Amino acid sequence: MINVQNSKFTGFDYIAGPDAQIIILGSMPGIESIKQQQYYAHPRNCFWNIMDEMIAAGRGLAYPKRLLKLKQHHIALWDVAHQCERNGSLDSNIKSNSIIPNDFSLFFANHSRIKTVFFNGRKAADIYQKRVIPTLTEPLSSLPCHILPSTSPAHAAMSYQSKLSQWLQITDFTDTITP
Repeated sequence: MINVQNSKFTGFDYIAGPDAQIIILGSMPGIESIKQQQYYAHPRNCFWNIMDEMIAAGRGLAYPKRLLKLKQHHIALWDVAHQCERNGSLDSNIKSNSIIPNDFSLFFANHSRIKTVFFNGRKAADIYQKRVIPTLTEPLSSLPCHILPSTSPAHAAMSYQSKLSQWLQITDFTDTITP
C-alpha cells in the first residue's frame, strides 16, 4: 500500500525507441500509475484516449502494445522528475525543493534524433525550465518546447475535444503520424 501523505515518489524509466523524434514529458506519475506501474494508468486520464485517436494506441490494447505503438511512431515518453515528495497525485502538491530531475543529458546523448519536447501540462514545463535546461548545453538547451494541456482528470475545465485539438499538433513534428 502506498502512503499518499508526504510520500517520496520515484518515476519510471523512459519509453523510447532509438529513432525517437519527439518526447512527451509529464511531471511525475500519479498514485494509480505507480500502483499499476504504467504511465497514465488513471482511468479518467485521457492520455491514452488521445494516443488512440492519433496512433491507435488506446486502452483497448495491452500496455506493452501501447508502448510499442509509441516507439513505432517515434514518440518517447518520460517524466521530468525522477523523484519528488508529494501529498497525493496532484502536480500542485509536488514539493519543489524535493525534486530530483531525470538525467536528460544522458537521454539526449542516446536519442540524438529528438528535435522537439512536448509537455503534458504546465507543471512538467516549469520543472524542465527550472531544473533541466540549466544542465543542458547547446543545442539541447534550445530544443523547441510546446506545452500541451494536461490530460489529468484534475484538469477538467477543458473539454476532451479542446485537449485533443491541441495535442494533434504533435503530428506536425514526426513523420510517422498523419492527422
